[in-house]
Amino acid sequence: MAAQTQYDNAYFAGGCFWCIEADFEKLNGVKEVISGYTGGDEKNPSYTEVSSGTTGHFEAVKVVFDPAVVSYDQLLDYFWVHVNPTDSGGQFADRGSQYRTAIFYANDTQKKLAEASKKKWDASGTFKSPIVTAIVKAGLFYSAEEYHQDYYKKNVLQYKFYRFGSGRDQFLQSIEPQQGHSDKGKDQSMRPYKKPDEATLKQTLNDMQYKVTQKEGTEPPFKNEYWNNKKAGIYVDVVSGEPLFSSVDKYDSGTGWPSFTQPLVKDNIAEKQDRKLFAVRTEVRSQHGDSHLGHVFEDGPEPTGLRYCINSASLRFIPVEDLEKEGYGEFKQFFK
Repeated sequence: MAAQTQYDNAYFAGGCFWCIEADFEKLNGVKEVISGYTGGDEKNPSYTEVSSGTTGHFEAVKVVFDPAVVSYDQLLDYFWVHVNPTDSGGQFADRGSQYRTAIFYANDTQKKLAEASKKKWDASGTFKSPIVTAIVKAGLFYSAEEYHQDYYKKNVLQYKFYRFGSGRDQFLQSIEPQQGHSDKGKDQSMRPYKKPDEATLKQTLNDMQYKVTQKEGTEPPFKNEYWNNKKAGIYVDVVSGEPLFSSVDKYDSGTGWPSFTQPLVKDNIAEKQDRKLFAVRTEVRSQHGDSHLGHVFEDGPEPTGLRYCINSASLRFIPVEDLEKEGYGEFKQFFK
C-alpha cells in the first residue's frame, strides 16, 4: 500500500486573491489554493466587510502543497516575483490595507525561512525600493465566498481584463530576478524568455513567420502547418520559445487555423484591442516575445466558451516525447 501524501499549508497575501490563487495553482507540487481572509480579529468576515478596509483582514490565500515536490523556500521565491513587495499601500490598482503583501508563518521553521528569504531578496537588486512585506504569525484563515474560488476559471474574460487593467503583469514583466535560480522545477513564468534583435529575427524566421509575428499578418486558412495537427504536445512562441498552448485544449473550429479553448500558461498571453477591420476584435500576442499570434473570440466550446484562433506561423510545436530534452519537462504531467 502506497504511503499517503503529507501536505503542508502556506499563507500569503499579495493583493487581489484572484490573481495570487491563479498564480500559485500553476506551480507543480501545489494541490490546492483557497482564497480567503486572515490577519484581522473579526470572525467570519464577508468580502464586503474586508474590502471596506476596516476589519484588519488581508485578502490572502491558503496554499496546500506537497513538500516532497515543492519546498516552502521555493514557494517563497515564487511569491516574491508575483507581487510588488515594495508597495506599502496595496497592490497595483487595489489600494488599502486589505491589499497589502504579507507572509503568514505557521511555525518557527516557516518564520525563519520567510525572514531569510525576505533578507535575500531585499539584497538581490531585483526591486528598486526596499521590501515592506510583513512577516506575521498565522491566525485563523477564513475561506472567501464560493464565487471567489477559482474566479479565473469561472470568469475567464472578466479576470483577464481585470488582471491586465490592474497593472500587475506589466510590473512583473519589468522586474529581473537577480538570484540566478535554475529553471529546472520552476514555474515557466520565471524563465527569461526574450525577443531577439531584428537581425536575428530576419535570419531565423521565414517570410511567413516574420510577416505574421512582426507585421501582424495572417496566413491562409487550411494551408498552414498546424491547423490539422492532432499530435500530443505543446505550442511555443516561434520567436521567444515561451509556452503558449497545448494539444489538450486544441479543437477543430472549422476555420482552417489552429484553435484552442484556453492558453497553456496564461501569463504568457497578452491581449489588446484591434480595430483594423472596422470592428473591435481582441488581438492575442505573446507576453515576452511580443509576437502577434492571432485573435480570441467568444464563440468557442465549453469549458471556456473561447476560441483562440492562432496562426501556425507564430508557433513551434513540441511533441510530448521531446518535452524533456527541449526543456519543457514540467508539462509532461498534462499528458499522463
